Amino acid sequence: MERAMTVEERIRRAEEIYERRKRNEGLTLINEERKSEKKNEKKDIKLLKKMVIQLLVCICVYLIIYTIQNNQYIFSEDFINKVNEIISYDIDFIKIYENTKNYIMSTFRKDEENQGNDTNTIENTLEDNQTNNGIGGAVEGAEQKSEDVGENQNLTQEEQDIVNVKNTTSFIKPIEGTISSSYGFRETATGAVPKNHTGTDIAAVTGTKIKSATDGQVVLASEEGDYGKHLKIQIGEVSIIYAHCNSLYVKEGDMITQGQEIAEVGSTGNSTGPHLHFEIRISERTVDPQKILEL
Repeated sequence: MERAMTVEERIRRAEEIYERRKRNEGLTLINEERKSEKKNEKKDIKLLKKMVIQLLVCICVYLIIYTIQNNQYIFSEDFINKVNEIISYDIDFIKIYENTKNYIMSTFRKDEENQGNDTNTIENTLEDNQTNNGIGGAVEGAEQKSEDVGENQNLTQEEQDIVNVKNTTSFIKPIEGTISSSYGFRETATGAVPKNHTGTDIAAVTGTKIKSATDGQVVLASEEGDYGKHLKIQIGEVSIIYAHCNSLYVKEGDMITQGQEIAEVGSTGNSTGPHLHFEIRISERTVDPQKILEL
């Protein structure tokens, strides 16, 4: 039989039950407060994200309005043409490095040769001075050399380059065709075509065989950029570019002989019709092809 509880025991039991209920209610309130705080934090984060997005949208709208108001230069024809000229210019960094290295090495070799030839120069001068037969060949040669140096000093850089190309390289016509655009400044119908033309355009039927104007080695065979499918053939310091081709017959590294068929006329890249863009460079400076050979 279960013992009957006294009044005091019942009171104590009731107090224990009350205390447990009170603690449970306290824990429930604490949990609810924590949940409420988390919800508030999430709301704050959402508001912050919304403010950031609104700020970015405002900045973008401001930049667009600013660009539209100041587009007189940014979208001008001159600015676009300058950008196109920079993009279309094919810079061969490897060749520039090689030319710089060769120039430095040749300078050192010349200094060494000059030091070794000082004695020979003095001896040759004494022998020339001893000549008394009135012929004076050495003096005349020195005068002629002096005249040549003076003439070269009066030439512009382009004229010197043309003389050097003619003296070092033999050319033939790459194709038969009509000159559609000459070297130098030109008026263009669209802003996409550079005004400063770095070569000569020879119009011909698509598929016309292109012959190599010189001997040399293919240092570039590419299908990228405004030149479209194009080749760059190197011979000494002179390089020749054949651009806008329909197809290429040779690849990078091939050795080419003068007159060899290397490509076909096309209209790839930044082109308005089938033609060959024929470009001549010396030490990466362009020259007028029509001043080198008859096209």
